[in-house]
This record gives sequence, structure tokens and C-alpha cells, in this order.
Amino acid sequence: MTESARASGRVNWINLVTVVSAAILIGTEIVGVGLATGWAIAGMFGLGDIGAYVLEALFGLGALAIVVAFVRSASRIEPFVER
Repeated sequence: MTESARASGRVNWINLVTVVSAAILIGTEIVGVGLATGWAIAGMFGLGDIGAYVLEALFGLGALAIVVAFVRSASRIEPFVER
């Protein structure tokens, strides 16, 4: 191995804990809103249980995509690894 390949960065635990904590807080809220939105829309249009499950899954996946985007953006601002 070359010297540059061995010299990996150190983990910045403060930034990591901050971003993970914020992701848990924001993720819980966003996923809850996504599931509730799917349930409410299915109830409003009378789509039944299957329709509610489909909408909840769609909105839940959208919420997870938002959480992933949040973590990616936050990791650019608060880098996990110091080089």
C-alpha cells in the first residue's frame, strides 16, 4: 500500500453524533408525516386498506428519500471524516 492509501482520516465524532441525532429527529417527523398523509388521502378518497397501504408506502419512501438527502447535505457541512 502506498502511504496516501494508508493515511485515512480520523472520524469527527462530534459532527457524526450531531448529524445522526438530527437525522433521527427529522426522520421520525418526516416519515410520520408521510405515513399520516397516505392514510389521510386514502381515507378522504375512500380507497380502502390496500389503497392506504400503497399510498403510505409511496409517501414513506418519499420521506426516506428526503432524510437521505438531508444526511448527505448535512455531511457536506459537518464532515464526518477529517482529512
